[in-house]
Amino acid sequence: MDKEQLQKLREDYSKHSLDESDVSSDPIEQFETWMKEALKAEVPEPNAMTLSTVGAGNKPHSRVVLLKGIENDDFVFYTNHKSDKGAEIDQNPNVALCFLWLELERQVRIEGIAEKLSEDESEAYFKKRPYKSQIGALASNQSAVVPNRAFLEDRFKELEETYSEGKVPKPESWGGYRVKPEVLEFWQGRRSRLHDRIKFEKVGDKWDIKRLSP
Repeated sequence: MDKEQLQKLREDYSKHSLDESDVSSDPIEQFETWMKEALKAEVPEPNAMTLSTVGAGNKPHSRVVLLKGIENDDFVFYTNHKSDKGAEIDQNPNVALCFLWLELERQVRIEGIAEKLSEDESEAYFKKRPYKSQIGALASNQSAVVPNRAFLEDRFKELEETYSEGKVPKPESWGGYRVKPEVLEFWQGRRSRLHDRIKFEKVGDKWDIKRLSP
């Protein structure tokens, strides 16, 4: 693509505004308000979030995962603990999350510490997953190299036959994480690139609120 085509792409955001007087003093409550508005607006997969971790040599890696709950003010997601992201979290639990809701011209950035959920918590959620999602988790050694697509499909079919009655065991390496937030930033697009940015930072047991320049 010609770089001029990219440089000409412009959106002048004007749907909403965000002021310190409008936000909740509790950033988790503010996030839940925005999530409800994203659901009401039928934003596609509003729980999709970019998860960034740090690997060997301090190299960052990002991918999209799905938020599956907010529990005790922590952000919860599930994955394979032996995946690349799981290995990186084991080495460095500092992570970042980012939600983008373009339809509302909004973004939420979160920084915090990731911790594994208990085996009981992970087991309870795994049992709620659709049958084929359970089979998929068991079939995939996430992040491991495979020879081809057929290898995965054959493994999936084999497991469907093995667990045809539906009682699929949770893989030992599969489970959840909770991200304990230390920083949350709410970004609202505005006209002429004068976007609203409200940042919450944990200081002791309280949240410090400030406005940032766009």
